[in-house]
Formats: sequence, structure tokens, C-alpha cells
Amino acid sequence: MSQPNVMFSYFILMMSAFITIADGYYCYIMDECLYSSHDLSDMVYLQSYWFNMVMDIQYNSTLGKFVGLTEYGEHVVEGWNRNLNFIQQMQAQVDTYCKPNAQFLETALRDKAVQPKVMLRSVKRAQGKHPAMLMCSVYDFYPEQIKVSWLRDGEPVASDVTSILEMADGDWYYQIHSELEYTPRSGEKISCVVDHASFNKPMIVDWDPSLPESERNKIVIGASGLVLGIVIAAAGLIYYKKKSTGRILVPH
Repeated sequence: MSQPNVMFSYFILMMSAFITIADGYYCYIMDECLYSSHDLSDMVYLQSYWFNMVMDIQYNSTLGKFVGLTEYGEHVVEGWNRNLNFIQQMQAQVDTYCKPNAQFLETALRDKAVQPKVMLRSVKRAQGKHPAMLMCSVYDFYPEQIKVSWLRDGEPVASDVTSILEMADGDWYYQIHSELEYTPRSGEKISCVVDHASFNKPMIVDWDPSLPESERNKIVIGASGLVLGIVIAAAGLIYYKKKSTGRILVPH
């Protein structure tokens, strides 16, 4: 599933007010605070008006006005948007309602957050016209809200990225995987960026294309075997010297 081009939200603060109307009809108002950055600089405040499961009106702080989503909603927002005092009060909700509650929530969650483990590996090498593929796997983190993105030479990658939703491990922890298809270029730098409540700033893991993964594994195995051989040889030499201590050589 392709990663949707929408705002990622670490947390969504919501408050709803239900109003029951005669003959079984009802409406409700929902307040939402959406953000993804630790400094809350991208905070967005939404207020939605629903009637019988249909959203008629929504205020969006990024637009600074109400938007009518139905014929009735369009008629209502004409008057609301002309009321400048009302619009200013709505815009102020970003600082008076959203940010204080988000700061409280982040503090509470950060005390219980568990930092993820990140592994970046190649799953497919480039062959002819077929692109290469990298996978960024993120394991054992809590809470589940997390953002995984890619950088190529310091620039965000918006296309050729496939991510799955967060999956529960069954032990209170979560995992997520993201894949990037790309055509390798000489001297380029590709990085996986992981942003989570347990970090003060996003973790950046750089891909090292200097050796294929299979070759790196061979080097690691070979180096381990060499070290083990040296240890065994040294142990044998020490044992031999201890056995030789105290012996008297008698000439024949």
C-alpha cells in the first residue's frame, strides 16, 4: 500500500459534543488537534460539524476559515466566515487548546515510550531496467504512533515509497516496515528517517552501498573465524608452555 500524501499525526486530540434531536436525528461537533513535530510547529486545529453521519461544516486552522461540505453547510459558513471575531477565536484554539493539551500528552507518553530498533538493508539489487529496493524495518517500539520517511541527498523522497501500517507484536510493542525503490546514482546518500515519541529528534540511518549485503556478511563471518582461530592458537600455546615448565631435559 502506497504511503498516503496526508499529514501524519503523532497524536490526535479529540473532543466531541453530542446533541440528540427529536425523531432519532442527532448531530455532534468534533474538535481535533493534528501534529507530527515535537515542537508542535505544524499543529492543525479542526472543528467538524456532523449531522446523521454526514459532515456539513469544518473549520481548518491552516485555511483560517470554515468550509461548507454540503449545500446546507455552504449556506451556513457564509455568515460564520464574515464574523471576524468568531474566526479569530477559532484560530486562537491552536495555542489555547491544542498545544497545551499536546504538551501534556507528550510528556505523559514520553515517560513510558520505548525507543525503536532500526535496520536498513537491501532487498533487491538493480538489474538492467529494474530498480533496486531498500527496506527500513523498525521494531520493538511504544507507543505505536511513528513516522518513517526517506531522504535522498538530503531531500525528502515523496514517490516510490511503500509502507505498511504499524503492526502489534503481541507484547505491547509494535513494528513497521518501509520500502524504497530507486535507481542507484554514484556518490548519492540515502537515509531512513524515524521519528518517534521516544526521540528528542528524529533518528537518521544512512545506507552504505559500498558493499552488497552478502559480501558484508562474508566479511563478518570471515573476521569472526579469524579471531576465533587466533584465540584457540593462543590458548594452545599457553597450555604447552605450562606443561613444559619444570621439565629437565636429559641428553641422549
